[in-house]
Amino acid sequence: MDLLSVSWSLLYSCCNNVTVLGVFFTIFVLLFDFLKRRKMWNRFPPGPTPLPFIGNVLQMDFKCLPLCFRQMSRRFGNVFSFQVGWTNVVVLNGFEVMKEMLIKRSEDIADRPPIPFYSKIGMDQGVVMMKYGHAWRDLRRFSISTLRNFGLGKKSLEERVIEEAAYLCSVFESKEGQPFDAHYIMQNATSNVIASMMFGDRFEYDDKKFQKLLYFLDENMKLGKGLLPQILNVAPWLRHVPGPHQKFVSCILNFLSFLEEIVEEHKTSWDPAHQRDYIDAFLEEMEKAKEDPGSTFKETTLLAVTCDLFGAGTETTATTLRWALLLVLLYPDIQRRVHEEIDRVIGRDRRPALDDQMNMPFTNAVIHEIQRYGDIFPLGLPHFTYRDTEIQGFFIPKGIMVFVNLSSVLKDETYWEKPHQFYPEHFLDDKGQFVKREAFMPFSAGHWGLSFWES
Repeated sequence: MDLLSVSWSLLYSCCNNVTVLGVFFTIFVLLFDFLKRRKMWNRFPPGPTPLPFIGNVLQMDFKCLPLCFRQMSRRFGNVFSFQVGWTNVVVLNGFEVMKEMLIKRSEDIADRPPIPFYSKIGMDQGVVMMKYGHAWRDLRRFSISTLRNFGLGKKSLEERVIEEAAYLCSVFESKEGQPFDAHYIMQNATSNVIASMMFGDRFEYDDKKFQKLLYFLDENMKLGKGLLPQILNVAPWLRHVPGPHQKFVSCILNFLSFLEEIVEEHKTSWDPAHQRDYIDAFLEEMEKAKEDPGSTFKETTLLAVTCDLFGAGTETTATTLRWALLLVLLYPDIQRRVHEEIDRVIGRDRRPALDDQMNMPFTNAVIHEIQRYGDIFPLGLPHFTYRDTEIQGFFIPKGIMVFVNLSSVLKDETYWEKPHQFYPEHFLDDKGQFVKREAFMPFSAGHWGLSFWES
Protein backbone atom coordinates (compact mmCIF):
# COMPACT_ATOMS: atom_id res chain seq x y z
CA MET A 1 0.00 0.00 0.00
CA ASP A 2 2.88 2.33 0.81
CA LEU A 3 4.37 1.73 -2.62
CA LEU A 4 1.02 2.40 -4.28
CA SER A 5 0.54 5.62 -2.30
CA VAL A 6 3.99 6.84 -3.20
CA SER A 7 3.35 6.07 -6.88
CA TRP A 8 0.07 8.00 -6.87
CA SER A 9 1.73 10.91 -5.08
CA LEU A 10 4.52 11.06 -7.64
CA LEU A 11 2.02 10.81 -10.51
CA TYR A 12 -0.17 13.54 -9.02
CA SER A 13 2.87 15.74 -8.46
CA CYS A 14 4.02 15.27 -12.06
CA CYS A 15 0.54 16.02 -13.41
CA ASN A 16 0.32 19.06 -11.21
CA ASN A 17 3.71 20.25 -12.41
CA VAL A 18 2.68 19.66 -16.04
CA THR A 19 -0.49 21.66 -15.42
CA VAL A 20 1.47 24.49 -13.87
CA LEU A 21 3.97 24.40 -16.73
CA GLY A 22 1.09 24.35 -19.23
CA VAL A 23 -0.59 27.34 -17.62
CA PHE A 24 2.73 29.19 -17.43
CA PHE A 25 3.51 28.40 -21.07
CA THR A 26 0.04 29.52 -22.19
CA ILE A 27 0.34 32.80 -20.28
CA PHE A 28 3.81 33.34 -21.74
CA VAL A 29 2.58 32.74 -25.30
CA LEU A 30 -0.44 35.02 -24.83
CA LEU A 31 1.73 37.73 -23.28
CA PHE A 32 4.26 37.44 -26.09
CA ASP A 33 1.47 37.63 -28.67
CA PHE A 34 -0.07 40.63 -26.89
CA LEU A 35 3.26 42.50 -26.78
CA LYS A 36 3.91 41.68 -30.43
CA ARG A 37 0.45 42.87 -31.48
CA ARG A 38 0.79 45.96 -29.30
CA LYS A 39 4.06 46.78 -31.03
CA MET A 40 2.34 46.32 -34.41
CA TRP A 41 -0.69 48.42 -33.43
CA ASN A 42 1.66 51.12 -32.18
CA ARG A 43 2.63 51.41 -35.85
CA PHE A 44 -1.00 51.65 -36.98
CA PRO A 45 -1.74 54.87 -38.92
CA PRO A 46 -2.61 57.84 -36.67
CA GLY A 47 -5.98 59.56 -36.60
CA PRO A 48 -8.45 61.57 -34.51
CA THR A 49 -9.32 60.30 -31.03
CA PRO A 50 -12.50 58.18 -31.27
CA LEU A 51 -15.47 58.52 -28.94
CA PRO A 52 -16.74 55.42 -27.08
CA PHE A 53 -19.17 53.24 -29.10
CA ILE A 54 -19.53 55.66 -32.06
CA GLY A 55 -15.90 56.23 -32.99
CA ASN A 56 -15.31 59.30 -35.19
CA VAL A 57 -18.76 59.39 -36.82
CA LEU A 58 -19.57 62.87 -35.48
CA GLN A 59 -16.27 64.23 -36.83
CA MET A 60 -16.83 62.96 -40.39
CA ASP A 61 -18.62 64.80 -43.19
CA PHE A 62 -20.20 61.86 -45.00
CA LYS A 63 -21.72 64.17 -47.62
CA CYS A 64 -18.26 65.18 -48.83
CA LEU A 65 -15.80 62.53 -47.71
CA PRO A 66 -13.04 63.39 -50.26
CA LEU A 67 -12.79 66.95 -48.90
CA CYS A 68 -13.04 65.66 -45.32
CA PHE A 69 -10.20 63.19 -45.98
CA ARG A 70 -8.09 65.89 -47.62
CA GLN A 71 -8.41 68.08 -44.53
CA MET A 72 -7.59 65.17 -42.22
CA SER A 73 -4.51 64.28 -44.29
CA ARG A 74 -3.11 67.77 -43.67
CA ARG A 75 -3.22 67.04 -39.94
CA PHE A 76 -2.35 63.33 -39.78
CA GLY A 77 -0.42 62.73 -43.01
CA ASN A 78 -1.13 60.83 -46.23
CA VAL A 79 -1.82 57.57 -44.37
CA PHE A 80 -4.28 57.99 -41.50
CA SER A 81 -7.11 56.14 -39.79
CA PHE A 82 -10.48 56.74 -38.14
CA GLN A 83 -13.19 54.63 -36.53
CA VAL A 84 -16.84 53.99 -37.41
CA GLY A 85 -18.22 52.44 -34.23
CA TRP A 86 -15.57 49.86 -33.31
CA THR A 87 -14.42 49.40 -36.91
CA ASN A 88 -11.00 50.75 -37.91
CA VAL A 89 -10.72 52.36 -41.34
CA VAL A 90 -7.50 53.45 -43.08
CA VAL A 91 -7.38 56.19 -45.73
CA LEU A 92 -4.62 56.48 -48.35
CA ASN A 93 -3.83 59.85 -49.93
CA GLY A 94 -1.39 61.21 -52.51
CA PHE A 95 0.20 59.71 -55.61
CA GLU A 96 3.30 58.17 -53.98
CA VAL A 97 1.22 56.30 -51.39
CA MET A 98 -1.28 55.16 -54.03
CA LYS A 99 1.47 54.04 -56.39
CA GLU A 100 3.11 51.92 -53.69
CA MET A 101 -0.14 50.37 -52.45
CA LEU A 102 -2.29 49.99 -55.59
CA ILE A 103 0.43 48.99 -58.03
CA LYS A 104 3.38 47.51 -56.14
CA ARG A 105 1.31 45.85 -53.39
CA SER A 106 -2.00 45.55 -55.16
CA GLU A 107 -2.92 42.12 -53.81
CA ASP A 108 -2.38 43.23 -50.20
CA ILE A 109 -5.60 45.29 -50.37
CA ALA A 110 -7.33 43.35 -53.14
CA ASP A 111 -10.19 42.14 -50.95
CA ARG A 112 -13.58 43.77 -50.37
CA PRO A 113 -15.02 44.45 -46.90
CA PRO A 114 -18.06 42.53 -45.67
CA ILE A 115 -21.09 44.76 -46.16
CA PRO A 116 -24.08 43.17 -44.38
CA PHE A 117 -26.77 45.15 -46.21
CA TYR A 118 -25.44 44.20 -49.66
CA SER A 119 -24.98 40.60 -48.52
CA LYS A 120 -28.65 40.46 -47.49
CA ILE A 121 -29.75 41.31 -51.03
CA GLY A 122 -27.07 39.25 -52.82
CA MET A 123 -25.06 42.21 -54.11
CA ASP A 124 -21.81 40.78 -52.73
CA GLN A 125 -21.82 38.10 -55.46
CA GLY A 126 -20.81 40.33 -58.38
CA VAL A 127 -17.39 41.41 -59.66
CA VAL A 128 -17.50 44.68 -57.70
CA MET A 129 -18.18 43.53 -54.12
CA MET A 130 -17.24 39.83 -54.20
CA LYS A 131 -14.50 38.66 -51.83
CA TYR A 132 -11.09 38.39 -53.49
CA GLY A 133 -10.11 34.83 -54.43
CA HIS A 134 -10.54 32.10 -57.05
CA ALA A 135 -14.27 32.74 -57.52
CA TRP A 136 -13.68 36.45 -58.15
CA ARG A 137 -10.82 35.73 -60.57
CA ASP A 138 -12.96 33.21 -62.50
CA LEU A 139 -15.86 35.64 -62.72
CA ARG A 140 -13.63 38.55 -63.76
CA ARG A 141 -11.90 36.42 -66.42
CA PHE A 142 -15.22 35.21 -67.80
CA SER A 143 -16.74 38.71 -67.82
CA ILE A 144 -13.83 40.36 -69.63
CA SER A 145 -13.61 37.54 -72.18
CA THR A 146 -17.38 37.53 -72.82
CA LEU A 147 -17.69 41.31 -73.13
CA ARG A 148 -14.83 41.27 -75.64
CA ASN A 149 -16.66 38.59 -77.60
CA PHE A 150 -19.61 40.97 -77.79
CA GLY A 151 -17.53 43.92 -78.91
CA LEU A 152 -15.66 45.49 -75.99
CA GLY A 153 -12.56 47.15 -77.45
CA LYS A 154 -13.42 46.01 -80.98
CA LYS A 155 -14.66 47.57 -84.19
CA SER A 156 -18.16 46.19 -83.67
CA LEU A 157 -18.57 48.21 -80.46
CA GLU A 158 -17.29 51.31 -82.25
CA GLU A 159 -20.19 50.93 -84.68
CA ARG A 160 -22.67 50.76 -81.80
CA VAL A 161 -21.15 53.86 -80.20
CA ILE A 162 -21.39 55.80 -83.46
CA GLU A 163 -24.98 54.65 -83.96
CA GLU A 164 -25.92 55.72 -80.43
CA ALA A 165 -24.12 59.05 -80.86
CA ALA A 166 -26.32 59.70 -83.90
CA TYR A 167 -29.46 59.06 -81.81
CA LEU A 168 -28.13 61.39 -79.11
CA CYS A 169 -27.38 64.18 -81.59
CA SER A 170 -30.84 63.88 -83.12
CA VAL A 171 -32.44 64.30 -79.67
CA PHE A 172 -30.30 67.38 -79.00
CA GLU A 173 -31.25 68.85 -82.39
CA SER A 174 -34.94 68.22 -81.73
CA LYS A 175 -34.78 70.72 -78.84
CA GLU A 176 -34.20 73.48 -81.43
CA GLY A 177 -31.98 75.55 -79.17
CA GLN A 178 -34.39 75.60 -76.24
CA PRO A 179 -33.11 74.90 -72.68
CA PHE A 180 -33.41 71.27 -71.58
CA ASP A 181 -31.98 68.88 -68.99
CA ALA A 182 -29.45 66.60 -70.68
CA HIS A 183 -28.86 64.46 -67.60
CA TYR A 184 -30.99 61.42 -68.40
CA ILE A 185 -30.64 61.79 -72.15
CA MET A 186 -26.87 61.32 -71.91
CA GLN A 187 -27.32 58.54 -69.38
CA ASN A 188 -29.71 56.81 -71.78
CA ALA A 189 -27.16 57.03 -74.60
CA THR A 190 -24.28 55.53 -72.62
CA SER A 191 -26.44 52.85 -71.02
CA ASN A 192 -27.63 51.72 -74.45
CA VAL A 193 -24.05 50.90 -75.47
CA ILE A 194 -23.66 48.74 -72.35
CA ALA A 195 -27.17 47.31 -72.78
CA SER A 196 -26.31 46.12 -76.30
CA MET A 197 -23.60 43.87 -74.82
CA MET A 198 -25.41 42.90 -71.62
CA PHE A 199 -29.03 42.57 -72.83
CA GLY A 200 -28.59 42.30 -76.61
CA ASP A 201 -30.73 45.36 -77.31
CA ARG A 202 -31.01 49.12 -76.92
CA PHE A 203 -33.90 51.14 -75.45
CA GLU A 204 -35.70 54.14 -76.91
CA TYR A 205 -35.16 57.42 -75.10
CA ASP A 206 -38.88 57.72 -74.33
CA ASP A 207 -39.20 54.17 -72.95
CA LYS A 208 -40.86 54.88 -69.58
CA LYS A 209 -39.82 51.57 -68.05
CA PHE A 210 -36.19 52.14 -68.95
CA GLN A 211 -36.35 55.72 -67.71
CA LYS A 212 -37.40 54.36 -64.32
CA LEU A 213 -34.39 52.06 -64.34
CA LEU A 214 -32.06 55.00 -65.02
CA TYR A 215 -33.77 56.99 -62.27
CA PHE A 216 -33.19 54.17 -59.76
CA LEU A 217 -29.56 53.88 -60.87
CA ASP A 218 -29.03 57.62 -60.55
CA GLU A 219 -30.61 57.79 -57.10
CA ASN A 220 -28.54 54.82 -55.92
CA MET A 221 -25.38 56.68 -56.89
CA LYS A 222 -26.47 59.88 -55.14
CA LEU A 223 -27.75 58.31 -51.93
CA GLY A 224 -24.90 55.80 -51.79
CA LYS A 225 -22.38 58.59 -51.19
CA GLY A 226 -23.88 59.73 -47.89
CA LEU A 227 -24.40 58.35 -44.40
CA LEU A 228 -27.34 56.04 -45.24
CA PRO A 229 -25.24 53.08 -46.51
CA GLN A 230 -23.05 53.28 -43.40
CA ILE A 231 -26.13 53.14 -41.16
CA LEU A 232 -27.57 50.17 -43.07
CA ASN A 233 -24.25 48.33 -42.89
CA VAL A 234 -24.12 48.71 -39.11
CA ALA A 235 -27.81 47.80 -38.73
CA PRO A 236 -29.06 45.97 -41.88
CA TRP A 237 -32.37 45.16 -40.12
CA LEU A 238 -33.28 48.85 -40.56
CA ARG A 239 -34.26 48.06 -44.16
CA HIS A 240 -37.55 46.78 -42.66
CA VAL A 241 -38.10 49.92 -40.53
CA PRO A 242 -39.76 53.11 -41.90
CA GLY A 243 -37.52 56.14 -42.31
CA PRO A 244 -35.61 58.29 -44.83
CA HIS A 245 -33.28 55.39 -45.63
CA GLN A 246 -36.20 53.57 -47.28
CA LYS A 247 -35.73 55.60 -50.46
CA PHE A 248 -32.22 54.18 -50.83
CA VAL A 249 -33.45 50.64 -50.12
CA SER A 250 -36.40 51.05 -52.50
CA CYS A 251 -34.21 52.30 -55.37
CA ILE A 252 -31.83 49.35 -55.05
CA LEU A 253 -34.61 46.76 -54.85
CA ASN A 254 -36.49 48.30 -57.80
CA PHE A 255 -33.29 48.35 -59.85
CA LEU A 256 -32.69 44.67 -59.08
CA SER A 257 -36.32 43.84 -59.85
CA PHE A 258 -35.98 45.33 -63.33
CA LEU A 259 -32.85 43.28 -63.99
CA GLU A 260 -34.60 40.15 -62.69
CA GLU A 261 -37.29 40.63 -65.35
CA ILE A 262 -34.66 40.86 -68.09
CA VAL A 263 -32.91 37.71 -66.81
CA GLU A 264 -36.25 35.82 -66.69
CA GLU A 265 -37.02 36.88 -70.27
CA HIS A 266 -33.63 35.57 -71.36
CA LYS A 267 -34.19 32.25 -69.57
CA THR A 268 -37.47 31.63 -71.39
CA SER A 269 -36.03 32.48 -74.83
CA TRP A 270 -32.51 31.10 -74.33
CA ASP A 271 -31.05 29.12 -77.24
CA PRO A 272 -27.64 27.58 -76.44
CA ALA A 273 -26.82 27.49 -80.16
CA HIS A 274 -27.25 31.25 -80.50
CA GLN A 275 -25.69 33.54 -77.91
CA ARG A 276 -27.16 37.02 -78.07
CA ASP A 277 -25.37 38.77 -75.21
CA TYR A 278 -23.61 38.50 -71.85
CA ILE A 279 -26.66 37.09 -70.04
CA ASP A 280 -26.97 34.25 -72.59
CA ALA A 281 -23.28 33.43 -72.17
CA PHE A 282 -23.70 33.33 -68.39
CA LEU A 283 -26.77 31.07 -68.68
CA GLU A 284 -24.66 28.65 -70.70
CA GLU A 285 -22.02 28.57 -67.94
CA MET A 286 -24.80 27.97 -65.41
CA GLU A 287 -26.02 25.01 -67.46
CA LYS A 288 -22.51 23.52 -67.61
CA ALA A 289 -22.06 23.88 -63.85
CA LYS A 290 -25.57 22.90 -62.69
CA GLU A 291 -24.24 19.71 -61.03
CA ASP A 292 -21.57 21.64 -59.11
CA PRO A 293 -23.04 23.19 -55.92
CA GLY A 294 -19.85 25.21 -55.36
CA SER A 295 -19.87 26.81 -58.79
CA THR A 296 -19.45 30.56 -59.18
CA PHE A 297 -22.03 30.56 -61.96
CA LYS A 298 -25.44 30.70 -60.33
CA GLU A 299 -28.48 32.94 -60.70
CA THR A 300 -27.71 35.19 -57.72
CA THR A 301 -24.26 35.85 -59.20
CA LEU A 302 -25.75 36.60 -62.62
CA LEU A 303 -28.08 39.20 -61.14
CA ALA A 304 -25.31 40.82 -59.09
CA VAL A 305 -22.76 40.93 -61.90
CA THR A 306 -25.35 42.29 -64.36
CA CYS A 307 -26.11 45.06 -61.88
CA ASP A 308 -22.38 45.76 -61.42
CA LEU A 309 -21.45 45.91 -65.09
CA PHE A 310 -24.50 47.81 -66.25
CA GLY A 311 -24.30 50.31 -63.38
CA ALA A 312 -20.56 50.93 -63.57
CA GLY A 313 -20.46 51.08 -67.36
CA THR A 314 -23.33 53.53 -67.52
CA GLU A 315 -22.46 55.87 -64.68
CA THR A 316 -18.74 56.39 -65.34
CA THR A 317 -19.23 57.27 -69.01
CA ALA A 318 -22.38 59.35 -68.50
CA THR A 319 -20.74 61.39 -65.73
CA THR A 320 -17.70 62.01 -67.93
CA LEU A 321 -19.95 63.24 -70.76
CA ARG A 322 -21.91 65.55 -68.47
CA TRP A 323 -18.66 67.08 -67.21
CA ALA A 324 -17.50 67.40 -70.81
CA LEU A 325 -20.65 69.27 -71.80
CA LEU A 326 -20.31 71.64 -68.84
CA LEU A 327 -16.60 72.35 -69.32
CA VAL A 328 -16.69 73.02 -73.06
CA LEU A 329 -19.48 75.53 -72.37
CA LEU A 330 -17.46 77.20 -69.62
CA TYR A 331 -14.27 77.27 -71.71
CA PRO A 332 -15.22 78.37 -75.25
CA ASP A 333 -11.57 78.76 -76.34
CA ILE A 334 -10.90 75.11 -75.56
CA GLN A 335 -14.14 74.16 -77.32
CA ARG A 336 -12.97 76.09 -80.39
CA ARG A 337 -9.57 74.34 -80.45
CA VAL A 338 -11.21 70.91 -80.17
CA HIS A 339 -13.60 71.84 -82.99
CA GLU A 340 -10.72 72.96 -85.19
CA GLU A 341 -8.82 69.71 -84.60
CA ILE A 342 -11.92 67.65 -85.40
CA ASP A 343 -12.45 69.56 -88.65
CA ARG A 344 -8.77 69.21 -89.58
CA VAL A 345 -8.41 65.48 -88.85
CA ILE A 346 -11.90 64.08 -89.50
CA GLY A 347 -13.58 66.72 -91.58
CA ARG A 348 -17.33 66.93 -92.03
CA ASP A 349 -17.84 64.25 -94.66
CA ARG A 350 -17.19 61.08 -92.65
CA ARG A 351 -17.85 59.61 -89.23
CA PRO A 352 -15.15 59.63 -86.54
CA ALA A 353 -13.26 56.42 -85.73
CA LEU A 354 -11.24 55.31 -82.72
CA ASP A 355 -8.09 55.32 -84.85
CA ASP A 356 -8.47 59.09 -85.25
CA GLN A 357 -7.44 59.70 -81.64
CA MET A 358 -3.80 59.05 -82.57
CA ASN A 359 -3.91 62.19 -84.71
CA MET A 360 -5.92 64.30 -82.25
CA PRO A 361 -3.60 65.03 -79.29
CA PHE A 362 -5.45 68.11 -78.06
CA THR A 363 -8.89 66.46 -78.08
CA ASN A 364 -7.41 63.42 -76.33
CA ALA A 365 -5.81 65.71 -73.73
CA VAL A 366 -9.14 67.48 -73.14
CA ILE A 367 -10.95 64.16 -72.55
CA HIS A 368 -8.32 63.06 -70.02
CA GLU A 369 -8.37 66.46 -68.31
CA ILE A 370 -12.17 66.26 -68.04
CA GLN A 371 -11.83 63.04 -66.05
CA ARG A 372 -9.01 64.45 -63.93
CA TYR A 373 -10.66 67.78 -63.18
CA GLY A 374 -14.18 66.31 -62.91
CA ASP A 375 -12.91 63.79 -60.35
CA ILE A 376 -15.84 61.53 -61.19
CA PHE A 377 -14.99 58.61 -58.87
CA PRO A 378 -13.20 60.35 -55.97
CA LEU A 379 -12.99 57.47 -53.49
CA GLY A 380 -13.45 54.45 -55.68
CA LEU A 381 -14.88 51.54 -53.69
CA PRO A 382 -13.71 50.43 -50.25
CA HIS A 383 -10.85 47.91 -50.15
CA PHE A 384 -10.09 45.33 -47.47
CA THR A 385 -6.62 44.11 -46.53
CA TYR A 386 -6.17 40.58 -47.87
CA ARG A 387 -3.13 40.08 -45.62
CA ASP A 388 -0.93 42.05 -43.21
CA THR A 389 0.85 44.86 -45.02
CA GLU A 390 2.95 47.96 -44.49
CA ILE A 391 2.88 51.37 -46.12
CA GLN A 392 5.35 54.16 -45.45
CA GLY A 393 6.38 52.62 -42.13
CA PHE A 394 2.81 52.05 -40.92
CA PHE A 395 1.48 48.57 -40.19
CA ILE A 396 -2.00 47.61 -41.43
CA PRO A 397 -3.19 44.14 -40.32
CA LYS A 398 -5.33 41.78 -42.35
CA GLY A 399 -9.05 42.54 -42.29
CA ILE A 400 -8.97 46.35 -42.25
CA MET A 401 -11.17 48.52 -44.48
CA VAL A 402 -9.12 50.85 -46.69
CA PHE A 403 -10.30 53.88 -48.66
CA VAL A 404 -8.16 55.11 -51.56
CA ASN A 405 -8.68 58.85 -51.94
CA LEU A 406 -8.28 59.11 -55.72
CA SER A 407 -9.23 62.77 -55.51
CA SER A 408 -5.97 63.43 -53.65
CA VAL A 409 -4.04 61.90 -56.57
CA LEU A 410 -5.87 63.80 -59.30
CA LYS A 411 -5.38 67.03 -57.35
CA ASP A 412 -1.87 66.25 -56.04
CA GLU A 413 -0.03 69.59 -56.10
CA THR A 414 3.36 67.89 -56.42
CA TYR A 415 2.42 66.24 -59.74
CA TRP A 416 0.06 68.61 -61.51
CA GLU A 417 1.05 72.11 -62.58
CA LYS A 418 -2.43 73.52 -62.04
CA PRO A 419 -4.30 70.85 -60.06
CA HIS A 420 -7.36 72.97 -59.26
CA GLN A 421 -7.80 74.39 -62.76
CA PHE A 422 -9.13 72.90 -65.99
CA TYR A 423 -5.87 72.74 -67.94
CA PRO A 424 -5.64 70.25 -70.88
CA GLU A 425 -1.91 71.02 -71.19
CA HIS A 426 -1.44 68.62 -68.27
CA PHE A 427 -1.53 65.89 -70.93
CA LEU A 428 0.56 67.57 -73.64
CA ASP A 429 4.34 67.64 -73.99
CA ASP A 430 6.44 70.57 -75.23
CA LYS A 431 5.69 69.58 -78.84
CA GLY A 432 1.93 69.47 -78.31
CA GLN A 433 1.79 65.66 -78.40
CA PHE A 434 -0.43 63.69 -76.04
CA VAL A 435 1.26 62.16 -72.99
CA LYS A 436 -0.53 60.08 -70.36
CA ARG A 437 0.54 61.08 -66.86
CA GLU A 438 1.45 58.47 -64.26
CA ALA A 439 -0.73 60.18 -61.66
CA PHE A 440 -3.84 59.85 -63.85
CA MET A 441 -5.96 57.40 -61.82
CA PRO A 442 -9.63 58.30 -62.34
CA PHE A 443 -10.87 54.75 -61.62
CA SER A 444 -8.18 53.41 -59.28
CA ALA A 445 -5.39 51.02 -60.36
CA GLY A 446 -4.07 47.52 -59.75
CA HIS A 447 -6.46 44.57 -59.29
CA TRP A 448 -9.50 46.89 -59.10
CA GLY A 449 -8.51 49.43 -61.74
CA LEU A 450 -10.01 49.84 -65.21
CA SER A 451 -10.71 46.12 -65.53
CA PHE A 452 -13.72 46.53 -67.80
CA TRP A 453 -13.90 50.12 -68.94
CA GLU A 454 -10.46 51.19 -70.18
CA SER A 455 -11.35 49.82 -73.62
